[in-house]
Amino acid sequence: MKSDMRLETDVLIIGGGATGTGVARDLALRGIKSLLVEKRDINAGASGGNHGLLHSGARYVSNDVQSAIECMEEGKILKKTATHCIDDCGGLFVAIEGDDENYIADFQGLCEKSGLYCKQISIKEAIEREPELSRKIIAACEVEDAAIDPFMLSLENIAEAKSLGSKLLCYTEVVKFDIASHKIIGVHLRNNRSGETLYVEPKMVVNAAGAWAGLVAAMAGADINILYSMGTLLVTQSRIAGGVINRLRPPSNADILVPGGTVSIIGTTSVRVDDPDKIRPTVKETDLIVELGSQMVPALETIRYIRAYSGVRPLVNLGGSGADDRNISRDFTLLGHEDAGLDNFITITGGKLTTYRLMAEKTVNLVCSRIGNSNPCLTRIRPLPSSMEGKWTEPGIAPKRWIQKAYNSKDKILCECEMISENTIDDIAYELQKNNEIPNLLNIGKRSRLGKGPCQGAFCSVRILAHMYDKGVLSGNDGVGDIKMFLNERWKGQRPIFWGDQLIQAELTEAMHSGFFDLELMHEGKSEFESTHAKNSEIKLVHSEKGE
Repeated sequence: MKSDMRLETDVLIIGGGATGTGVARDLALRGIKSLLVEKRDINAGASGGNHGLLHSGARYVSNDVQSAIECMEEGKILKKTATHCIDDCGGLFVAIEGDDENYIADFQGLCEKSGLYCKQISIKEAIEREPELSRKIIAACEVEDAAIDPFMLSLENIAEAKSLGSKLLCYTEVVKFDIASHKIIGVHLRNNRSGETLYVEPKMVVNAAGAWAGLVAAMAGADINILYSMGTLLVTQSRIAGGVINRLRPPSNADILVPGGTVSIIGTTSVRVDDPDKIRPTVKETDLIVELGSQMVPALETIRYIRAYSGVRPLVNLGGSGADDRNISRDFTLLGHEDAGLDNFITITGGKLTTYRLMAEKTVNLVCSRIGNSNPCLTRIRPLPSSMEGKWTEPGIAPKRWIQKAYNSKDKILCECEMISENTIDDIAYELQKNNEIPNLLNIGKRSRLGKGPCQGAFCSVRILAHMYDKGVLSGNDGVGDIKMFLNERWKGQRPIFWGDQLIQAELTEAMHSGFFDLELMHEGKSEFESTHAKNSEIKLVHSEKGE
């Protein structure tokens, strides 16, 4: 394979989620340079497809004590070191009439046995704290759950790593390893946008590719049995709970409601899939989430949902492929691949967003032991700095900052749902260009709230494209493909929640962009679109009868 450029690096990291960016930061703080490559964009996998829940550990006290303890310990560390990424809102576990009374009775003791804080509170206090709770609750316990912004977290980690000399290449995929004398001596990379190739000669390779870790390992001749467990979540238009609300029962479907700034997120499901690249939320899962979630919080039955999304949990199955996904440990797996005859290849996968820092620490410890670096880990005590790269991901932050300057500024609002202004777009575009990336709606959306409001990009996408043309960031027909990719991605998440206001919104979006602008949007799954419309006509009727 002919390559355009050759690079050397101490460590090549594959995968730009929370773990990969955490590894890059930990390495940099120990004086080790790295190159992180991601075949799509930051948090394209499970790190961008989760609740944003910072676990207290209580969810796992009955079936995975090790994960429970790790979540508790890491949650405390992150609340001290990554405060600006966290909404320390607290949480409740609530039981509903008919739930397992033995589990309810044992829960507090199981938490205390694992060292977790758990306090039983009265039903009256629980409802005063969370007025939307069902009046059929029979027990409530207070825990130390919180919400975390996974996009800000990963962007801040990689920002500090880059400030210390490390590099990031997005849309760059590993296509081949060159192996000799029990080492990976070279890695062939391809830029998935330009088609250009790059050849890297690393001292060590860290495989932090999440659900794709098994595929990456197989290219190096190593074997990992990874199961793909897809989970789907729904986003409400408004925030309906002050803190995290969990169902007080063994882990199951639709049993966690997490605040996400100005919205709430309900989920999740667990569906075995064959390909992590081919996932999408379904109407069936949406119906299940609404049905089960509303048992805990009745408002979920009639509230407006603005989007559904899915992520894939990488579950390392050491006990055979027939195991139930929810019974497979959420603990992480760190492999040195000595059994594959490789001295400089490491895989880190599994685990939780909450334990990403610990996963990175253990991985870098192994890297250091192999390259002879004795510098200690600093991420346990060193605060994660705030940067321009993670500045705009926080829900509700753009309007606060815009209003502060509104009286003395000519800054114009481009996205009314999330109050994103011209200056915000300019800030994000500048940071992307510094990293040799071409700003577009998708990667701006990863770094802001663009397209995440009720209109799902219908109006702001056009305004922002026009602004980027005015600024010379885009030219020619660049914007046509850009807006189609962006709105099709939004469409994928709206299709399963087509009823009420969001169905009307989607019809308006299609009329505007397909009719007025003559763009062929929503082209994936036309037959699914028609059947979804038919199904949701029935759903609309049901919701209408319930007073929506």
